[in-house]
Amino acid sequence: MRHLVHLSFLSLALGLMACSQQPEQKADHVHTIAGGAAAQDTTRNRLPVPPEGNIPVAFVISKNAEVLDFTGPLEVFSAAWTDDWDPMFKPYFIADSMAPVMVTGNMRVMPDYTFDNAPQPKVIVIPAMEEGSERMIAWVREASKGTDVTMSVCNGAFELARTGLLDGKAAAAHHGGYFRFAGMFPQVRLLRGARYVEAGNVASAGGISSGIDLALRVVERYAGRAHVQGIVDAMEYQGTGWLDPLSNQEYGKLPSNDPAHPICPLCGMDADTNIRSTYKGEPYFFCAEGEKEFFDAHPEVMERFVAEDLERPRMGAQ
Repeated sequence: MRHLVHLSFLSLALGLMACSQQPEQKADHVHTIAGGAAAQDTTRNRLPVPPEGNIPVAFVISKNAEVLDFTGPLEVFSAAWTDDWDPMFKPYFIADSMAPVMVTGNMRVMPDYTFDNAPQPKVIVIPAMEEGSERMIAWVREASKGTDVTMSVCNGAFELARTGLLDGKAAAAHHGGYFRFAGMFPQVRLLRGARYVEAGNVASAGGISSGIDLALRVVERYAGRAHVQGIVDAMEYQGTGWLDPLSNQEYGKLPSNDPAHPICPLCGMDADTNIRSTYKGEPYFFCAEGEKEFFDAHPEVMERFVAEDLERPRMGAQ
């Protein structure tokens, strides 16, 4: 796989490579950490691993794809090994053309395939990005007929929802995209406060780092919890969201509309008190006119969110 990366990113990658272990060393390390839990593994919805490994994982990307949305899961999948210490997964990148794709952080990624010649994957990863092409949407829709998991990360949920694969199902997204997602895709049951959601062979993660947790969950389904615990330790990853899909509750409610510190109810950013609207007598403030216009056009979303917020206590409330 070929990548042209920003110098600072390359330096980080070389540093990680320098302290990484060979497969034989990884075997001892992972088995030492996780071996004691193997007999108690209760992983549900297990997926089969071919003896030779190399489960194909397709990362679909377009301009301004969010770096951690795909590099986080890429790190997780790259850290998984079969019992014979062959790579468990075979990642590759797909785009509209073979030209380098500029993603966030001034990083360029060289695709391995286009949507015209990409091989059939068992896992698809869809990061947040500028709106993907119709070719991408059509490819994901068709390829998902043969996947074990088609997963979105962050607001890659918008792209996954465009395929229709989430219709009638629950989904997660970045909290800054909740309002627009609910307004644009009323046929999808958005779960605010979910770290990730699994629904058949489709799954969706919340914001950015949530993709690491969903990727760990996917590996768990293939290899078991003991194997994933070894990966978590090797990565020095202290997040536990992969063990609790509803652990994003901090982002599960509408932000405060206090005029002293107004927050845009659509994106969660600081709002301008000069850009305001009213819902049932309460003022709400926005960061941009476009956000206000979408808010005004979708009162049904506000009605739903307010009703949901009344049904559950605030985080930390006794």
